[in-house]
Amino acid sequence: MNAFDRALIAEACTTSGLLWLDYDGAGRARPMRHVWHDGAAYVLAGGTEQPAPGLPELAASRHGAPAVLVSCRAKDSRALLVRWRAAVETVRPYTPEWDLVVPLFRAVRLNAPDSAKQGGDVSYVWANASVMVKLTPLEVVNRPDDPPTSGGYAEPPDSPATTRGRLPWVVHRRPVRRPRLS
Repeated sequence: MNAFDRALIAEACTTSGLLWLDYDGAGRARPMRHVWHDGAAYVLAGGTEQPAPGLPELAASRHGAPAVLVSCRAKDSRALLVRWRAAVETVRPYTPEWDLVVPLFRAVRLNAPDSAKQGGDVSYVWANASVMVKLTPLEVVNRPDDPPTSGGYAEPPDSPATTRGRLPWVVHRRPVRRPRLS
């Protein structure tokens, strides 16, 4: 990958609030909070953090080179900035890499788990209940000047929710048609 593509991914990931991860086992692209550090995106998933079914297992697998399709969108317009393929690996707790990235997660994590609020260490909670995954860029799939040909839209997930029907009449609401005054 050339320097322009690395810079494009780094800029998109630092300005984007979420990364959309699409991988085998997810069923659909999932939004994930992340931290960008030293040429890679880090995601904290599982336990008390954001759910990512299948991602820890994908990162832990050693057969082949598992890859994830990552989409970066703009915060304001939600337009696709860049889509890239990433290699996935698990960051083991209390390694030098873990010790570098945990303070970055603490800085962006607004709602700490309850045990951390009670004087506990949030890195201990993350080490025991969550998995930190490192996403290293491999190649750019779509650039801003080369958008994807399909919309990339997925069917909404199944839900037991239903539509209620007509809304009830409200006293202070204006009628749709104004009566004629003659």
